[in-house]
Amino acid sequence: MALARLTFIAPRRRRRTLWLTGGAAILVVLGIGIWRFSGKPKAGPEYRDVPATFGDLKILISAAGDVCPQNRIELKPPLSGRIDSILVREGDEIKKGQVLAWISSTDRASLLDAARAKGPDEVARWEDAYKPTPLVAPLPGFIIARRAEPGQSTGGEAPLVMADRLIVKAQVDETDLRKVKVGLPAEVALDAYPDVKLAARVDHVAYESRSVNNVTVYDIEVEMLDPPAVLRSGMTATVSVAVAQRKRVLLVPAEALSEGERGGLTVLVKSRKGAPAEKRRVELGLSDGAQVEVTKGLKPGEILLVNVHGVPPTSLAQATSPFAFKMRGRH
Repeated sequence: MALARLTFIAPRRRRRTLWLTGGAAILVVLGIGIWRFSGKPKAGPEYRDVPATFGDLKILISAAGDVCPQNRIELKPPLSGRIDSILVREGDEIKKGQVLAWISSTDRASLLDAARAKGPDEVARWEDAYKPTPLVAPLPGFIIARRAEPGQSTGGEAPLVMADRLIVKAQVDETDLRKVKVGLPAEVALDAYPDVKLAARVDHVAYESRSVNNVTVYDIEVEMLDPPAVLRSGMTATVSVAVAQRKRVLLVPAEALSEGERGGLTVLVKSRKGAPAEKRRVELGLSDGAQVEVTKGLKPGEILLVNVHGVPPTSLAQATSPFAFKMRGRH
């Protein structure tokens, strides 16, 4: 019988030779090969039980924005001269037609300065004969900037700036534009007050695009329903627009879905009597990425087997588009 020689390199680099019969040598080589390439046996998938339950589902589109006046008006005096008095401060609410400041024209200021050298009676005579010019609010709102004080000249920038109301202007990517409509509910979170969530609504969607970092975006204006006193122009905010929502619908985790053999999506339903789990095809509605609405194929309370290491199928985004109901004739 033929002999085979196996040579091993032992510790301390001492060479040892083991003589085996041909059949034994083949078995040893096969055993080493299997051990090297097979490794540890692979464990089967791990599952967790998740019931199908009723819940509310809301699809949100988030966008970064800034608090700014919807209409920002610089209040400039109708003539050049000197400011006699300013009657308002930043943050003051004002009414249409309210006098905000008194302005002396250049001629009146010169006459009054000359009259002061002759005494108070001369000043009073000229003040009665030559009235100052009022600076009047053109519409209701509030003061957002006071840039001058009494005694200063009016030749520079506007002494007062007003706004009718503060809004949040955000930018929406063009791929999300079809989902955003005027009147949709929204929520505003201020970076300065992260714990404060403000109820809002979409008030305007721009018709002209802008390019920001080579991305085409559209401006949207979001109106806050009850703006707080802490709101300031220039604050950074995050807007979440609810583009679709459902109340009390049957929900399952997105990880519970898998691709069906003949297309579509399926779930693995646990049997109540110890029988093998049933792979069942389902029809879906909306999805927020984590939860999915099931419209057909599943009953409330049924237990699903969800792979612990599973991920949502790639076709889930198309199957659960916010416009899927519209395409199927449902609203």
